[in-house]
Amino acid sequence: MTDQQPPRVAVLIVGAGKGSRAYDTTANIPKQFYPIAGKTLFQWTVDAFCSLPAVLHIACVVPEETQGDWLPSVAPGVNFPAFSFVVGGASRQMSVLSGLQHLGALSDNWDVVLVHDAARPFVSQDVITSVINLAMTHGGCIAAVPVIDSLKQADRTSDEDIISISASIRRNGIYQAQTPQGFHFKQILDAHTQAFEDGHLDFSDDSVIYETYCGAVVIAVGDRSNWKVTEPDDFETARRLMSATQAPVSMPDVRVGHGYDVHAFEAGTEVILCGVTLPHERALKGHSDADVGLHALTDAVLGALADGDIGAHFPPSDPEWKSASSDQFLAFAVGLADKRQARITHLDVTLVCEAPKIGPHRDVMRARIAEITGLDRDRISVKATTSERLGFTGRKEGISAFATATLVFPGT
Repeated sequence: MTDQQPPRVAVLIVGAGKGSRAYDTTANIPKQFYPIAGKTLFQWTVDAFCSLPAVLHIACVVPEETQGDWLPSVAPGVNFPAFSFVVGGASRQMSVLSGLQHLGALSDNWDVVLVHDAARPFVSQDVITSVINLAMTHGGCIAAVPVIDSLKQADRTSDEDIISISASIRRNGIYQAQTPQGFHFKQILDAHTQAFEDGHLDFSDDSVIYETYCGAVVIAVGDRSNWKVTEPDDFETARRLMSATQAPVSMPDVRVGHGYDVHAFEAGTEVILCGVTLPHERALKGHSDADVGLHALTDAVLGALADGDIGAHFPPSDPEWKSASSDQFLAFAVGLADKRQARITHLDVTLVCEAPKIGPHRDVMRARIAEITGLDRDRISVKATTSERLGFTGRKEGISAFATATLVFPGT
């Protein structure tokens, strides 16, 4: 297993408001559900997070009166993390609290939660990754950009059409807050809960809640293109930008690797398959522990990485690997995927043998592979079949295994 697993990140995309400044009273559609260049604004924002390997779940916070055809539709399949909807509250603060409670009910094992505005579709993967990394090390982080324009404080005069400058504000050290804002999940959930119980319902954003109840928040330098669609005219600007690029966010890069392995039987009393030792009348012959299932899976992951095969990395001529446990081979391949920022989304292995019977041990094998790789067990498939007594497996001379591995790489 790798020394350090990537963080488990959940994302809250908050779009439960009406967006009154850009609200279409004729169509009765809040701004976040406006179609722009073939997708809703909400959907463009969702897509910005979909191909990041660390993101395991996206929860969209939507208005209570949301109609079905307003909701962003994320295509099922390995390209995307898990996805859900949650109804927001009467204010943004209450909507975020509802979203955090929803994520907490799904799992208590999130490392970081990102809170992002549904109306910020142009956020880059670099900004998202920076916020995740700093939130992991500091507890709380927001994306923000330095203010570059002069700042003036002004008041309306007795003549309501005239606005008069009353003071100039130094802009040194002044930043304009953006989203995403990232936090240790349990800390921000506890802080939001405490703010609600204290009756403090007027915080300007989540970072202020974190500062009040947890501690300092750091800044990840944001991107000026990460602007918020707010006014009616902003939609035409967003439409031009999205149409010009055709893809304002990175598209996921999905690759599938195939692995195959075979080992003959020799004298012995047990076999090791998919990391599990099974009593048997014979053993499998090999330089290592001859775990044909893990060998095929290792080759499948290496194949998706286009990084050789198991023999290239662990040559059978090397005495270091004599009788070695094959879990370290698969863990090594997973480590290579981590270094490439590739997320393994599914592993599938088929064992071909007349005996031993695999069915009674399938779930134990899935659990062992999950332990080695860090994947959820529902992303691992172990199957078995016979060759109808044909060939070397049919004659009970050995066992073969076929495997596939599906990896999602950072968008290109």
